[in-house]
Amino acid sequence: MTDTGNQDLSNFSMMDLFRSEAETQTAILNEGLLEIEKDPTSKQWLERLMRAAHSVKGAARIVGLTPVVKVAHALEDCFVAAQKGQMLIGSNQADILLKGVDTLAQMSKLSDQEFEKWIADHQTEVDGLLGSLEAMKIATPQPAATSAAPASPTTSPPPKPAASVESLTPAPQAPVIPDAARADAQDRGVRISAEHLSRMMGLAGESAVQAHRLEAFTDALTALKSHHAELLRLVRKARQREESSASNSQSSHTLREVSEKTERLHQTTMRRVEEFDLIARQLADVADRLYREAIASRMRPFADGVTGFPRLIRDLSKHLGKNVKFEILGKNTQVDRDILSKLEAPLTHLLQNAVDHGLEPPAERMAAGKTAEGSLKLEARHHAGRLTITVSDDGRGIDIEKMRKKIVAKGLASEDTSGRLSEAEILDFLFLPGFSTVECVTEVSGRGVGLDVVRTYLHEVSGSVRVENHLGHGIQFHLEMPVTRSVMRALVVEIAGDPFAFPLGRIERLLDVTSSEVKTVEGRQFVSLNQKNVGLIDARQILGLAGQAAHGKRWPVVVIGNEQVCYGIKVDRFLGERELVVRALDLRLGKVQDLSAVSLMEDGSPVLILDVDDLFRSIQNLLSGRRFESIRSGSGSTGQKKQKRILVVDDSITVREMERRLLQNRGYEVDVAVDGMDGWNSLHSGQYSLVISDVDMPRMNGFDFVRRIRQDPRFSALPVMLVSYKERKEDRMKGLEVGANYYFTKSGFHDEAFMEAVVDLIGKAQA
Repeated sequence: MTDTGNQDLSNFSMMDLFRSEAETQTAILNEGLLEIEKDPTSKQWLERLMRAAHSVKGAARIVGLTPVVKVAHALEDCFVAAQKGQMLIGSNQADILLKGVDTLAQMSKLSDQEFEKWIADHQTEVDGLLGSLEAMKIATPQPAATSAAPASPTTSPPPKPAASVESLTPAPQAPVIPDAARADAQDRGVRISAEHLSRMMGLAGESAVQAHRLEAFTDALTALKSHHAELLRLVRKARQREESSASNSQSSHTLREVSEKTERLHQTTMRRVEEFDLIARQLADVADRLYREAIASRMRPFADGVTGFPRLIRDLSKHLGKNVKFEILGKNTQVDRDILSKLEAPLTHLLQNAVDHGLEPPAERMAAGKTAEGSLKLEARHHAGRLTITVSDDGRGIDIEKMRKKIVAKGLASEDTSGRLSEAEILDFLFLPGFSTVECVTEVSGRGVGLDVVRTYLHEVSGSVRVENHLGHGIQFHLEMPVTRSVMRALVVEIAGDPFAFPLGRIERLLDVTSSEVKTVEGRQFVSLNQKNVGLIDARQILGLAGQAAHGKRWPVVVIGNEQVCYGIKVDRFLGERELVVRALDLRLGKVQDLSAVSLMEDGSPVLILDVDDLFRSIQNLLSGRRFESIRSGSGSTGQKKQKRILVVDDSITVREMERRLLQNRGYEVDVAVDGMDGWNSLHSGQYSLVISDVDMPRMNGFDFVRRIRQDPRFSALPVMLVSYKERKEDRMKGLEVGANYYFTKSGFHDEAFMEAVVDLIGKAQA
């Protein structure tokens, strides 16, 4: 809620204030109507609904939006009638009221120029809505429906919540006041741009760093104080020696004077050092508190980003004729506002999928021994310094064997390959663009558009998604990502004399390995951890740093891992856990392999933040020998044919594997990369005859990848083939315009046509 008494609103027009007010009040109306549908006699919610409609009416009257005034007034009359017991808001009544709320939300978002045209085009609809509201108010009260009958949902999307709002409307018989029902007076907000907020946080972080630098200066002054004390001791000793000899020489007088001045200087130094130490500690404390407040200012409760979901689930379940109990857990979990603002799209897709073809209709559920009402939960929590969001339902789950058949039917893998894939690998197909488990296309789902959005978003924020499937009992999607992109808890280590940081949430274990615990097989070192062999790789070798690690009896090792494999990275020294302000690398550098960002240590020195996903790929490339390609002399001929090498770039493990095996069966050497950035890095570590790339990939898509290849003189003549689910003519033309030699669609993928194109571009496997 906004403190209208203290906030400077001079920079905002009345229309800006109205839109902000309307956005917040329509969110209250949506929330309240969903609650009233459950308990039609709730006096508290009826009061809040009446006040929210009244606020919108008053605000619209101030800015002269008469149609908005009429709709808000009609809603207010209905809520007043319900308060008086003249009508009961059941499911059907809620449908009409929610349509009114949607109309308010839609009109409030229009610009001055758009408003008149919109009203002219929709006047009949608005008049019909007003008539429905009036008729509903005077109709005979009906009991609330116990279960929702299928009905077409309202077409307008649920309104989004506003970050802050200024109350414009006087309550009846009262001066202008904030809506006290919206939030406690302690939760007050002011408008501030995201750019200013980020800048402020950066400055707060710098102030904390600078304040901590005083600690070293304090230590130096403390050492100086010790030297003064030692000097004073020596002077006193010399003076005592002179006095004991009963000498009255000039040197004795001089020594006495030196002793007295040294005494005074020592006392002054002690006082100043103590004062400086106190000031430094106070400054560091204030800087730390400022820094933490700046971080907190970027955080918002999870509830702020999910206010529209109850309405979405309510409308969708009614449309599909299903009974759904939807719960949101962890509403107060704090999330970075940048991450929160982008969560809507991926969570919408997951929730829609759950309602549409995860949860069964009531009759099917009861036949399976379940309750008629399905359960759908959305939960947010912090775990190990990361944000975990879980979407779970108690529906059908996924039949893995049916998915195998569908994968083969769509030509995404051969029957033999599909049969060898694990359940986790099969479930990975859910995130492919164009893939759907639904047999028929509906207006809600079945077009294969959706879950790829989830994975793409998570890649963008350095997150991951994991699926738990329980056939007949439901499915869970676990989304894991940073709590904030602005600050992170990290382990700082020393490698080749420089500090590097591992994000704490990506570390599996820290080991202090003795040389006797390390085993070597075929030149590769590993250590046993929980009855599992963990390969050891020197961090210097991964990062391409000069020098050799210090030899000793104990090795500090950072273990990173995922669902399939773990690696141990040997570092020189652990420097401890830190909270780092994340700063992006200079854009002119592009994406630097194995690095994600940079920060500052307490002494102001830079620390490079490692990209764990990149490290995984670098380790795999290292172990596969991709970086150690032997250099052959150009003179002389061995008489042997040279095998051609192809780089396959695709973020789907299954598609990569299918293309790799197909090419290897024809005699080509094949390397793989998981996205455009990994592919770009791979081009610098090997010599390739051809690149085959997907289009829709995180970090760098296929179009940008090809464009970068063509702009680099080293690779400008390298043949490139794009293989994509995008089938539109515009996409094909764009692929060819950026420099691709061929453009294949995955839906029309045929082995022979694909191989003919490869041979056409680079010839047969051996030359």
